[in-house]
Amino acid sequence: IKDNATYLLKDNAFGNNLVLSSTLLRANQSTTGHNHEGQEEVYFFVDGKGEMEIDDNRFPVEAGDVICIEDGEFHKVHNTGHLGLYFVCVFDGGRNH
Repeated sequence: IKDNATYLLKDNAFGNNLVLSSTLLRANQSTTGHNHEGQEEVYFFVDGKGEMEIDDNRFPVEAGDVICIEDGEFHKVHNTGHLGLYFVCVFDGGRNH
């Protein structure tokens, strides 16, 4: 669990290789952004609105959107609103970022 001025993040490992991570990204904040080789992720936006950045592409996201991050792609989430942006992501192989 990480709880700071940017976000509240919780990881829950299950099965042999999967991690389910939930994040409440606070208003007007952004994740640090990263990429990782050998690891794919799926993001599911549950509540709020913001923007997702993948490599050089930045686009709006909102509750109900599912975004697939391919192996090696840079990705970052921006909360452009005044309320929290809540999303979950699933990735394999444990956290290496």
